[in-house]
Amino acid sequence: MQFFIDLHTHTIASDHAYSTIVECVNYAKNNGIVMFATTDHGPALEDGPHPWHFNNLKVVPRICDGVAVLRGIEANIDQNGDIDVTKAQLDKVLDIVLAGFHPSNPPSDADAHTKMYLKVIESGNVDVISHPGCAAYPCDYEQVLLAAKEHNVAIEINSSSDVNTRFGSHDNCVEIAKLAKKIGNTIAVGSDAHICYYMCNFEPSIEIIKNAGISEDQIINTSPNRVLDFLESRGHRPIPEMREFFKNK
Repeated sequence: MQFFIDLHTHTIASDHAYSTIVECVNYAKNNGIVMFATTDHGPALEDGPHPWHFNNLKVVPRICDGVAVLRGIEANIDQNGDIDVTKAQLDKVLDIVLAGFHPSNPPSDADAHTKMYLKVIESGNVDVISHPGCAAYPCDYEQVLLAAKEHNVAIEINSSSDVNTRFGSHDNCVEIAKLAKKIGNTIAVGSDAHICYYMCNFEPSIEIIKNAGISEDQIINTSPNRVLDFLESRGHRPIPEMREFFKNK
């Protein structure tokens, strides 16, 4: 398995990341990455960008130097199971919405985390649940994955978990992958890169995916058009510039 699409990346708009979006584009162009989603942290996180950052993502070209750039966010799930994204951003700007637990929401217990996940999944506003294996936020993985399957929400296998951050999460990620194989969840692979050099570094995720027996049929990173198909199936607006660009690819 080898994928050249990264659906989870960060820029210096999130203060604990270290590359600009232009540096991410240049790295992608020079390393065969054909598409990535720029998904900075939502504003509820202490060092997340101002909401205007997301409002203005419309200025980012659809194709930058031959690389497709999806306008996205990694939203924060709060204690009520809501996310820090406005309706206008959902309706008019964002191509992809990831959501996960971050320090902006102090850990509770497995039952509470499960209920928050279920509300987020059922809201229809989130396309991908990011790093669900985080050890600080245990939940009923089977219940969450069954809901994600029912509501066409992808489950992320995150290549930074237990490598760069969220230490102690590996066994949870393995369990989630095995459940995803059994249930038939749609899988998104994300590097969670906080510097451009980590983009599409999927070795940790691919090891987990292979050991769980997940086939490429379950994974949306296999082609740009498959990503676009998934996002349209979630109710996002078509992106004609990307469809045209990838028409014969």
